[in-house]
Amino acid sequence: MAGAALAAGVVAAAGALVAGLVLAGGAAAESQRVASIADAAALAAADGVSGAVTGDPCALAADVAAAGGASVSSCALDGLVATVAVSAAFGALPVSATARAGPPPAEAG
Repeated sequence: MAGAALAAGVVAAAGALVAGLVLAGGAAAESQRVASIADAAALAAADGVSGAVTGDPCALAADVAAAGGASVSSCALDGLVATVAVSAAFGALPVSATARAGPPPAEAG
């Protein structure tokens, strides 16, 4: 009987480990998905601020983020540069990402 109890304990521990690894892998995948949404939202805002697309830049970013299942938590414009932060949830865990889009910084010289 002691061997059966030990085997059951090992199986339970292995199951808990696998469940934790699956959760961590899912959270990592969600983080990358939210980062991609932030990139797309920042590009949309930069297009709006540059005049390539008509409309309010932050509203464009919010539309893109909503299409990806996230929401814009902040949108800042500095000249032609847009910095957008988006957030979403992975179960009960919040996931957020920030992206910047616009022309490259001017070179010193």
